[in-house]
Amino acid sequence: MKTDEVLEKVQDSRRVPSENARQASSTSDLGGCTRPPLLSPSPASQPCLTCQASILPLPSPPLPSLRPLLMGRRRDSLAWGAWRARGAWRPWGTLGAWGVCLAAALSILAPYPANASFRLGSPWGWRCVNETCVKEEKDPRTILPDLDTCKLTCARGSVIWPRPTGLVRIGNETVFFLLGALELGKVNTGNPEAEELVRESFNIFNTTLASLSSLADGAHLPKGAFTDQVRRHRVVVEVVLVGGGHQTTLSPHTREAYTLSITTQELTTRPVIFATDFFGARHALETLSQLVVSDEDTGLLKVVKTAAVTDAPAFAYRGLLVDTSRNFVTVAALRRTVDAMAASKLNTLHWHITDSHSFPLALHSLPNMAYYGAYSARQVYTPAQVRDLVQYARVRGVRLLPELDAPAHVGNGWQWAEKEGLGRLAVCVNQEPWQELCVEPPCGQLNLANPAIYDIIGQIYEEMLDIFAPVDIFHYGGDEVNLNCWNSTQEINSWMTANGHGVDEEAYYRQWAVFQEKALQLMQKAAKGRKVEGVLWTSELTKPGRLNLSHNSSQYIIQIWSTQDDPVIGEMLAMGHRLIFSNHDAWYLDCGMGAWVGDGNNWCSPYKGWQTVYDNSPHAIATSLTGSPNTELILGGEAALWTEQADTNTVDAKVWPRAAALAERLWSNPSTSWQEAETRFIHHRQRLVQRGVQAERIQPQWCHQNEELCYL
Repeated sequence: MKTDEVLEKVQDSRRVPSENARQASSTSDLGGCTRPPLLSPSPASQPCLTCQASILPLPSPPLPSLRPLLMGRRRDSLAWGAWRARGAWRPWGTLGAWGVCLAAALSILAPYPANASFRLGSPWGWRCVNETCVKEEKDPRTILPDLDTCKLTCARGSVIWPRPTGLVRIGNETVFFLLGALELGKVNTGNPEAEELVRESFNIFNTTLASLSSLADGAHLPKGAFTDQVRRHRVVVEVVLVGGGHQTTLSPHTREAYTLSITTQELTTRPVIFATDFFGARHALETLSQLVVSDEDTGLLKVVKTAAVTDAPAFAYRGLLVDTSRNFVTVAALRRTVDAMAASKLNTLHWHITDSHSFPLALHSLPNMAYYGAYSARQVYTPAQVRDLVQYARVRGVRLLPELDAPAHVGNGWQWAEKEGLGRLAVCVNQEPWQELCVEPPCGQLNLANPAIYDIIGQIYEEMLDIFAPVDIFHYGGDEVNLNCWNSTQEINSWMTANGHGVDEEAYYRQWAVFQEKALQLMQKAAKGRKVEGVLWTSELTKPGRLNLSHNSSQYIIQIWSTQDDPVIGEMLAMGHRLIFSNHDAWYLDCGMGAWVGDGNNWCSPYKGWQTVYDNSPHAIATSLTGSPNTELILGGEAALWTEQADTNTVDAKVWPRAAALAERLWSNPSTSWQEAETRFIHHRQRLVQRGVQAERIQPQWCHQNEELCYL
């Protein structure tokens, strides 16, 4: 008998009995074969008296398709439990005895191919009880959704991450659609560049949905009323930028606000987005992607039928620092980082690209910097790669913030100049004993006595502004200067004396301030009239009495990396300085490891769990030190991954999902603590993994499936 004839006979045997007959009992008489309960897979092979064969365990529901057995092709079995309420085709109906035995015989005669797909099915569903998804065994008379669908529709705020700051209303019904039925309808931006960014962002949104299921195109669907309905359903997204939303680059004044409404009428679902700018529209698409799930039974996509979300970030600056000098991180890993940032609505990737360890940035104007400074010829970032990454991030709502740390944290990469007749650009490079000259090996600081450093820095600034364009904010570094390095260098000591500066501690701080003023002037020259905000780390130069040596409150944004109880925070706020928080007692993601020099733990231990990250509130810190949240002066915050003990292979797990906890703190600024966010946070971790990010596991999967039962 030919394969197609066999299939036809078997399918004839899979005719659906009446609903009453199907629900009459949990077992069915299959011509002498006892069928296990419909919603539980058979624990063992069942004896068949009619055909004197052994029926192999069948997933129930559904019965596996026989075509992969006969043809050796991959075809996921069809589980149509979700169709039951719609009166559609039910392939798990009672089989005739002949058909069952024929299926068993064919299963024995045709070995199951290694590349065929087998989906077991599950006896479990989830019931929404008081906004909590409760795991229950399915009952033939009750339809329970799968876990993702329950989480999507059960809680008031759904599983949106970060939590929206305004109105959130999510309907409790979903509708199936095919990926090919998703389209971008009206786009009204009033700006061709913004429109192009919106269209690119929509393509990314489409790709994100495609990653939810390999069956999202519906090619596996059999003929029938349900299939016809699914194929005809359209999802049409509309985007409108309002209020002159022409802004296509991020600035401290970008609003990033949006509203998202979803309505469904007959065979069309319409998500409509109103946004203040492209970035708000992109965030709305991210929220929309989180309101779509893959149905566990069918593999089809489902979107909520109705929703209304009003949203805008609490903080303008929501950042993540990645250090690529201590250990190299590939562009592919940086792209994954950007993807996860976009999924969490973080908007700034602070790229600490160089340090005393290495200089991996290849520059056309100064090729010797990477030639001498890269770990290898393969471990460099070319100008083309940087430009591509800038655009890759931009369309995902993320800006790249470049940092050239100076006057300390320079060394390898700066050694070439002496051979070129420019003298020593950096001193103390790789010098020992390092403990006397820097905070960690290898050492290195710019040579204040050599005026050539300013020519080189000016060239670096010019090229960095070009390859990172558009640049609205630049990080000068500016911390951890070791005065002994300068003072013990004869060239610098003599220069200080000859110029009447003196060689005491305050004299060196004054010259450090002079260097920073010149660096600012070089940046202004390189910017050619464009405004570029400058950022400095807290340092000895930002302590009381020195804060205004080289800069006032309008010139620099200060990034806090001390602790949350540092009195300097209050003093800087009192002087009107704008701040970005990265206090290491909560937002340094490299803490809690074994020491990499000596024994014990690294300097900023213990490990900062996601709960600590989540509860660290810049406004609360400011209030504790000054009595006011200082909302106008606190721009936001940033988590930092310094890579002494991380590289391409570990960056995902070091950063994620903890940086997502930071994201909700900075987007939503919740008044509640981490406990309220835990269920959504664990689900967001699953979402990141689904999108290809190797995020660290936070709890056993059992906790994800059994909400609020993993507690103390």
